[in-house]
Amino acid sequence: MKIHGYFRSSAAYRVRIALNLKNIECDTVLVNLQAGDQSSPAYRAINPQGRVPALETDDHILVQSLAIIEYLDETSPSPPLLPSDPLARARVRGIANIIACDIHPLNNLAVLNYLRDDLSVDEENRTRWYQQWVRQGFDGVEPLLANSSDTGKFCHGDSPGLADICLVPQVFNAQRFNCDLSPYPTIARIFDACASLDAFDKAQPSNQPEAAQLG
Repeated sequence: MKIHGYFRSSAAYRVRIALNLKNIECDTVLVNLQAGDQSSPAYRAINPQGRVPALETDDHILVQSLAIIEYLDETSPSPPLLPSDPLARARVRGIANIIACDIHPLNNLAVLNYLRDDLSVDEENRTRWYQQWVRQGFDGVEPLLANSSDTGKFCHGDSPGLADICLVPQVFNAQRFNCDLSPYPTIARIFDACASLDAFDKAQPSNQPEAAQLG
């Protein structure tokens, strides 16, 4: 398998975590978002949307990080990334979707670049934009975690899963954009628990081969 991604992409970060948790070997192909590789004809032939990640497996190409992660979970079921109980699965997917569907799409690089290049939004106000949507999303995630008996060491129970895979990259990027995370102690605790695991640590952007070159 090959994963086409970028070291600071939250979505690619998610898939790297899932691959590590599953102990699945996967070649990495750099798509340099800063250089515009995502718009090249060669990459558009792989993913017409021009987003990362894309996963090549056999003769198929899979796109969208949550779909890729659920494919990995279904084809390599140990350790599971989703609980077996339908209500528990819905809870985990709900938390994951707040991050992947509500926070991240408003703050990805394409949106930030559009604000800068097409709407002439300066850096200070782009940062305020970023922080606003993180704050609004985390204001929802924190009580869902803090007030539920289903929350354990991780977002659901004492094993990392889909919700943690989505949460960690979002917290990582929130730190980069100087978001105030003090109102979210449960999120911070779970982030620290995940960060102590090799699967999460090896997936973080600074540990990717291109990090030293691209900064």
